[in-house]
Amino acid sequence: MSDTPYPIDLESIRGAFPPGIDALPLLVEFAGWLQGRPWGSVGCFSLQGQFSDHAPIIDGSPLRDRFSLFMRLPDGSAVGGWYGAGLDRDNPPIVGLGSEGDYELLAPSLDALLAKLTSQQFDKAWSDLLPRNEVEPQTVELARWLAERPAGEPVAADDGPSELPDFRGFVEKWSRDREDYWANHRLMAELGWRLAAHLPKGKNPWDKTHFEVAIVGKQYEARVLSRGPQPFEEAASIESLLRDLREEMRRAQPELGLWYAMKFGLYADGRVMPNFEYDVRPTIDGEPAKLSEAQADLVRAPRPERWVPKWLAAS
Repeated sequence: MSDTPYPIDLESIRGAFPPGIDALPLLVEFAGWLQGRPWGSVGCFSLQGQFSDHAPIIDGSPLRDRFSLFMRLPDGSAVGGWYGAGLDRDNPPIVGLGSEGDYELLAPSLDALLAKLTSQQFDKAWSDLLPRNEVEPQTVELARWLAERPAGEPVAADDGPSELPDFRGFVEKWSRDREDYWANHRLMAELGWRLAAHLPKGKNPWDKTHFEVAIVGKQYEARVLSRGPQPFEEAASIESLLRDLREEMRRAQPELGLWYAMKFGLYADGRVMPNFEYDVRPTIDGEPAKLSEAQADLVRAPRPERWVPKWLAAS
């Protein structure tokens, strides 16, 4: 494992920044420095962009323009810039979205994050940002590289974090608000009512029945996940409701476009908690969704260029 180089995907990193914001020059330079070095020598991560949709945060799609997630950790945690209200868009604080619910402001800037990598200043929750024991560390080389860079912002590991906003508070409030939003959503309530025959049989509050839906243009398919995806009797009758939901969400946040897939859990109390996919090309009737139908959706609900998925942009 020690000779495996760091996975680096600059194209995905550039695409993960909010529209109108370019990848941080220091991040691009760091990717160049890291290229070919042994994985784990300055921390256990890949430099790879992702949207907040796929980060460990509830209902992350609407937050795409608030994050530039450029680092993935082995446990599924994500690290990147945070573009909250009043924060510096050219030099955002760097935050961690932990897979186990650790939401932390890791450093006031990218400079400071890299300085923390050199000094190995991460607690147990973020121990993946420490060098791997079995690999010769290259933190001294990173410190030297940082010191030799042209003078810009001073590099400091502790640059007044007390003045920075409460990131954990932001995520916890977002999560509560989104759970309340969907629990009280008119269309979700109706969906739960129409699918009452599928309420989970278990007695635990976390028991749920899983469903998956695909809508691409005129195409539609819904399945219940019961020993694999299965058709179910009510699928046709909920199509118009799901299409209404799709349109309502497009009006609320037009730059996201239209989602192509949705997974949701139906809880014993009738609540429905959804998760939306804006980038995946779903399978409908055993075949990949028709590109012509996806293109029709894109024409009707255009997105910023970097938010158009590759499979659709190439068509």
